[in-house]
Amino acid sequence: MNVVLGLCFITILLVYVTCAAPRTGPTNVLFIAIDDLRPDLGCYKGKDFPSSDDPRIHSPNIDALARKSLLLKKAYVQQAVCSPSRTSFLTSRRPDTTHVYDLHTYWRKVSGNFTTLPQYFKNHGRITAGIGKIFHSGFKDDPISWTEPYNRPDHSSYEDGKTSWMFLNDSQLANDPLVDDKIAKAAVIALQDFATGGKYANRPFFLGVGFMRPHLPFVSPEAFSHYYPASSLHLPSNPYAPINMPDAAWWKSPELISYTDISALHFQGQVNETLPDNKVRELRRAYFSAVSWVDSLVGVVLNELDRLGLSNNTVVSLLGDHGYQLGEHGMWNKHTNFELATHAPMMIRIPGLTDNGIITERVVEFVDLFPTLVDAVGLPSIPVCPENSLNVLTCTEGESLMPLVHNATAAWKHSAFSQYPRHKHGVDIMGYSLRTDKYRYTEWVEFSYQTHKPDWTRNHGTELYDHTTDPDENHNVASDLAFADLARSLSNRLHAGWRHVSPSINNPSPPIVG
Repeated sequence: MNVVLGLCFITILLVYVTCAAPRTGPTNVLFIAIDDLRPDLGCYKGKDFPSSDDPRIHSPNIDALARKSLLLKKAYVQQAVCSPSRTSFLTSRRPDTTHVYDLHTYWRKVSGNFTTLPQYFKNHGRITAGIGKIFHSGFKDDPISWTEPYNRPDHSSYEDGKTSWMFLNDSQLANDPLVDDKIAKAAVIALQDFATGGKYANRPFFLGVGFMRPHLPFVSPEAFSHYYPASSLHLPSNPYAPINMPDAAWWKSPELISYTDISALHFQGQVNETLPDNKVRELRRAYFSAVSWVDSLVGVVLNELDRLGLSNNTVVSLLGDHGYQLGEHGMWNKHTNFELATHAPMMIRIPGLTDNGIITERVVEFVDLFPTLVDAVGLPSIPVCPENSLNVLTCTEGESLMPLVHNATAAWKHSAFSQYPRHKHGVDIMGYSLRTDKYRYTEWVEFSYQTHKPDWTRNHGTELYDHTTDPDENHNVASDLAFADLARSLSNRLHAGWRHVSPSINNPSPPIVG
């Protein structure tokens, strides 16, 4: 009897120790968001690089991070403009659920009181701190998401929005530092709070760091322009609208036109109207220089994470909030459903799992990030949203990417969904776009802001681009009879929506955690 009781006691003790043992994986998250960054990075060079016309990009720090990360070569945003995209990936819900399609609408007022990514970490005992641009500026940075007062440094006088680009010398920078320099320094101080001797030492954290460049105006230190001599700069090889492009797909680039040096050129952003060649080269050089400037600041933050001994316990997520157009198709900025606007960089470093680097070509979406970071640090997994989730505080319309961490070629959803609104001739239109591994298919249909649903029967234009032969999306083949069967199949898939390609809904399995 005593032996049996002893064995029972040992068994109970082992179960207790196993259940009570601390988690050995990472517990912290460093979340880095970069405004208007398309995949112009060294780590994307090849078929997933934005354009063969772009120069070799100097991005050593982000490239080094990518070599220790899950690098998602085909990641797509749900709407290619700041606030709708950020609202979507920070709540893990799509624009037709958040009801955020512009820069002014706050999801908590128009749809539901949805839990955000940092708020979820806060609710599970993390210190959450934000610096720079994480949420779009119009929401007062969503105070409920943070345990710490939000830190949004002021812009310098050089970033006042009057001129589209500027290179600054050391004297100018010393007298009036750029906002991203302030953000990086604030991030260093915040990390020190979590290190040994800091006020939050040994407390798990979620730190959001949002850099402003390469968003317009393209302002950066002069030194970074030296990476892009005139000989490396090329004009886009496709400065014209796609053949057979529907009118609804066009964007007049008003964001760029608002700058005085651009408006002085009387550029109107009409179809097949282009800026002077010298101005195109200037803008492209300034954008690439701003990318390299921000890369250096990412290096400052990551080096401090290493120096403080926090790297081995911290998941690092880095992304651009959407893509960007730099004169391709004669368009600038984002605001479209084209590849350059919807395709954005995303990488996730998970210590112990991605140390040797993992590259996947699977099509993924930005709504997938929230559940992934939750799983990566071992918090309770996020359930998939029901059809109507307006009263559900926490759920996802994406998929955890952890299966791709364990197998980069794992069976996965075969489509990404994006959208963009238009108002044409007094009619509200929504462009819904589907991206598969080989094709982009888009329908521009009438849309109701009362029901937040499309009317697929009222079509104002269809697009189909074959990325195997037309990676720059120059020839719309939607009306080509040779593609008729394919177009019908993609149309059915687009109308069926994301739920019909969701592995969680169609092939549910236990969540995979780090």
